[in-house]
Amino acid sequence: MPSTTFALDEPLISTLDAVAYEARTGLSATPKTLTPWLFYDEAGSHLFEQITELPEYYLTRTERSIFAASASEILSEAARGQGPSGKLTLIELGAGTATKTGILLAEAVRQQGSVVYQPVDVSETALAEASENILANIPGVTVRSQVADYTREALPLNRLPDTRTLALYIGSSIGNFMPEDAKDVLRNLRAQLLPGDTLLLGTDLAPSGGAVANKTVATLLAAYDDAAGVTAAFNLNVLTRLNRDLGADFLPANFRHRACWNPAESRIEMHLESLIAQSIHVPANSSGPAFIVEFAHGESIHTENSYKFTSTAVDALLASTNFRKMKSWQDPQHLFAVTLATAV
Repeated sequence: MPSTTFALDEPLISTLDAVAYEARTGLSATPKTLTPWLFYDEAGSHLFEQITELPEYYLTRTERSIFAASASEILSEAARGQGPSGKLTLIELGAGTATKTGILLAEAVRQQGSVVYQPVDVSETALAEASENILANIPGVTVRSQVADYTREALPLNRLPDTRTLALYIGSSIGNFMPEDAKDVLRNLRAQLLPGDTLLLGTDLAPSGGAVANKTVATLLAAYDDAAGVTAAFNLNVLTRLNRDLGADFLPANFRHRACWNPAESRIEMHLESLIAQSIHVPANSSGPAFIVEFAHGESIHTENSYKFTSTAVDALLASTNFRKMKSWQDPQHLFAVTLATAV
């Protein structure tokens, strides 16, 4: 069995340049926005890992439970008809620290003896942690990591002879994108896959209706505004990052975290609300000259959407991006779903 190896490629574009571009674009817009990937610097990545362990945050443990119960079936279905060897190469978009992915990797090694795993993320820290964890716990995995913004760049897909690709986009990360942007992400992925390659898509399910609701709006709001304030710290950390990376002069104490449910759009929204009227200075950088960001009292920066899906909506999203649903798995409470689809 081959030993586990790890290689971290150089980012395709400068992370600082990307931060500068996103900050200028979002903070100059009306209403003001910041892209969610800015959350994931070293501090933000650690805060998010804390979030995933909170009692209110059901998403991670529920998806993990689906993998624990169904990994064998998921990998077997994905490998079906994948050429003479039946071997899969796994690539993961927005891999983070890959804590849940280890379940799938261990099953891939069990089924095929070894596996190449290609995690892609904007956080070098998270990728390094993921690789160390896999090195320590799952012999038989070769890891080749890439720091990249998969929403705008071509995927660093290393296609191996006699294998097919299983692309992982789990954790309901697809829910962070506006509907048309979500389609663009999947179309970008599909353009780099071959017919017969597969996608495993994780989606958080929308609140239930009817007299007996398995998931309520209150359940959702608690997951994004926990009692311990970890999610608030995670949201506010983006301002600390802009201060460090760009030399901005945000005072995080002058903002508060706010989460709300938007039923018309079927999404949780996260905002940073200005507690006072204030002016923020951002020095000149690679994206352009210095600029001032003016905030009125109560004005917010929209930092994240988290769309929630019905099964019908997932099927429609896949069909519109040239994937065909093969099978879906849900937890017993119908909080979360993972769906396997084939590239067509």
